Amino acid sequence: MPSVYSQLRVRMLAAGWWPQGWIARGAWYSLGFAIGLFVLRMLMKPVAPAAAQSVEGWVKFLLIDAALLFSIIAFRWLRRRILWRLRNRLIVTYVFIGVLPTVLLVAMAMITLYGFAGQFAIFEVTSEINSQLRRMEAVNAAVGNELAAHLERGDKSAAESLAGLRKRDAAWRRRRMYAWYGDQPLSLSDEAKGPALSRPIFLNGDLHDIVRDQDGLHLRVATALSVGAKRLIVVTSEPFDKELVGKIAADMGEITLSDSTVRKSESGASANVQPAFTVGTVPPAAGNTDWEVAFFAPLPVLDWETGANAQDGAVIRVYTRPSVLYAHLFATWGEFVRGVEYILLAIFLFFALIVLIALFIGTRMTRTVTSAVAELYDATKHVDRGDFSHRIPVKSADQLAQLSISFNSMTESIEKLIQEQKEKQRLEGELAIAQEVQAQLFPRQVTELESLEVHGFCRPARTVSGDYYDFLTASSHKLILAVGDISGKGISAALLMATIHSAVRAYSVESLPQMREPVGAGAIAGAARVMAAWPEGVEISPGALLGLLNHQLFESTPPEKYATLFLAVYDGRSHRLTYSNGGHLPPILIGQDGAVRRLEAGGTVVGLFDNMTYDEDAVEMHPGEIFLAYSDGVTEPENEFGEFGEQRLIDLVRENRRSPLTQISQTVTLAVDDWIGDNEQPDDITLVLARAR
Repeated sequence: MPSVYSQLRVRMLAAGWWPQGWIARGAWYSLGFAIGLFVLRMLMKPVAPAAAQSVEGWVKFLLIDAALLFSIIAFRWLRRRILWRLRNRLIVTYVFIGVLPTVLLVAMAMITLYGFAGQFAIFEVTSEINSQLRRMEAVNAAVGNELAAHLERGDKSAAESLAGLRKRDAAWRRRRMYAWYGDQPLSLSDEAKGPALSRPIFLNGDLHDIVRDQDGLHLRVATALSVGAKRLIVVTSEPFDKELVGKIAADMGEITLSDSTVRKSESGASANVQPAFTVGTVPPAAGNTDWEVAFFAPLPVLDWETGANAQDGAVIRVYTRPSVLYAHLFATWGEFVRGVEYILLAIFLFFALIVLIALFIGTRMTRTVTSAVAELYDATKHVDRGDFSHRIPVKSADQLAQLSISFNSMTESIEKLIQEQKEKQRLEGELAIAQEVQAQLFPRQVTELESLEVHGFCRPARTVSGDYYDFLTASSHKLILAVGDISGKGISAALLMATIHSAVRAYSVESLPQMREPVGAGAIAGAARVMAAWPEGVEISPGALLGLLNHQLFESTPPEKYATLFLAVYDGRSHRLTYSNGGHLPPILIGQDGAVRRLEAGGTVVGLFDNMTYDEDAVEMHPGEIFLAYSDGVTEPENEFGEFGEQRLIDLVRENRRSPLTQISQTVTLAVDDWIGDNEQPDDITLVLARAR
C-alpha cells in the first residue's frame, strides 16, 4: 500500500501545491528550518538564554527569506491566473498602451506645474528683494550726485536730502549710508550710530547685491563717481534680517533663510547650512486639495572683503500654498480666471470619458479574437500529444484565418523539423565537447621565471580555434614559448592544433633537440633517442624542433594543411631569447623607449614542404622590454577605414607598456572589437605577451 507521504504528495501535485521549483523548495525549507529553530529556542531559553538569543536571529533571517520566496511564488501564481486568458492580456496591453501614457502625461504635467509654482514663489521673493535694492540704488545715486556737487564747489560734504528722507520714509531709519572721497571717509550730516564700514577696495563701479560682512547678511548698494582726480564712493546698507524678510513674507507664507558658513577644523573645511531665522506663517487651506508646498533656492552672496562671490551662500525656503501663488499670478485677471478653470475642468472630463469609452470598446473587441485563439490552443494540445493529423477549421477570411491555414501547413513538416533539430543538437553537443577539450590544451597555470613574466590569450572566431600558444618550463631558468596559426578554421584546424600541441610538448619535454644547428629529416631518428632528463647546461634548438615538427606534419597531414609556428627559448640567466620562426607573423620586441625589433629569422610554414631547415637567432631582452606575438586575427579585421593593422597594434602596446600584461591584452582585444563593430569576428584572436624584469 502506498505510504502516507506518497498519498500526500499525489494530492498536493494534483492541487498544484507540491513544490516543483528551486524557489518553492527553498521557501518551504526556510520555513521548516525557521519553525524547527523556533522550537529549539523555546526549549533553550530557560537553560541557556544567551544561546537562545543567538538562535533568534537565525529564526528571523529564515522567516524573512521564506516570506520573500513565497512572495515571488504568489506573484507568479497571480500573473499566471490573470494573464492566462488572452482577453485579459489584451486588456492589460491596452492599459499599458493607452492608460499608462495618460497617467504619465498627467504626472509629468503635475511635476511641471509644481516646478513652475516653485519658480514663481522664489521669483516673487527675489523680485521683492531686487525692488528694495533698486529703490536703495536710486536714493544712493541721488545722494552721491549731491555730495559730488558739494565737493566740486568746495563746500562741506553734507547730504541734506538724506535727513529729510529718514523723517518721511520709515524704511530709511534702518539703513546706513557711508561715503569716501578717495581714501578719506566723509562725515555725513545725518550719520547714524552703528558699526563702522570698511571701504570697498575692490569696488570700481556700481554695486547692488546681497553681501556678507562681519558674519551678517546685508542689502547693499554702491555708487562710484569721479570728482576731480579722485573717486567718490557712496554706499547704502540695510540688514537682511528678520524684519526685512518679514515684510516680504507678509502675503506669501512662511519664509526661512538659511545662511551657509564654512567652519574650519583640523582635518579641513566643512560646509554647514544653518537656519538663520523663520518669518511669516503658512495661510490656511482654501480647499481639500490646497496642500502646503515647499520650495527652496540659493541666493548669491557677495563677500564684502574680497568682492568675490562667496562659496558659502544663503538658501531661502518658501512654505506656501497653491492658492496663494494662484492669487498672486492672476491678481489682475478677476473673474475671467474662474471661467478658464471651468474650461480646463471640462476638457479634463472629456478626455477621461474618451479613455473609458476606448477601454470598453477594446474589451468588447477582444471577443472576436479569443475564439479563434481558443481553436489554435486546442490544436496545439493535439500537437503536444503527437497528433499531427489534426486540422483547424477555417471559417472566415481574415488574418486569423490565414494563421489557421499556416498552422495546418506547419503540422505537415513539423516531424521533419524535429529530426533536424535533434541532429543539430547532437552536432552542437559534439562541438561543445570539442571546445572543452581544446580549452584544456591552453596553459592554465603558467610557471614564470624570476626575470620574465608571460601571458597568453586566445578567443576563437567559432566554437573551436585553430590558433595555438603554449609556455613550457625547460629548466629552472629556461622557458619555451610557442605561438602558431593553423590553416583553415573549424574542427579540422582544431584537430591539427591539438596535434601540434602534443608534438611540441612531446619533443620539448621528452626529447629536446640539443643541436645549435637546424636539422633535417635525417636527424629525426637521432633526436628521438635523446634522454628525457636534460642536463642544466644543454642548449635547446628551436630550429631543430621546427624541423622535426615540419617532417611530422608533412607525413601525417593532407597537402593543403599546414601551420605557421614560432618557437623561442628564453634563458633567465643571460636574458637571451633564442628563436626560430616558421612562417608566422614576426613577433615584436618593444623597448622601454618605444623602439621596435622584429624577430624574423627562421623559414617557411610548417608541414607544407619536407626536408626544410629553419634558421635561428638570439636577442637579448632588456628589463622592461615587451615580447609581442599575435595571429592575423588581430591585425587583419577590416571596416570602412581598412585593416586594423600592425602599426595600430604596436602603438597600443607601446602606450600601455608599463601596464600589467593582462591589462595590455584586454586593451588590444577591446580595440579590435571596437574596430570590428557589429560585424562577426572574422578570425581567431591570439596574443602572447612577455616582459623581461
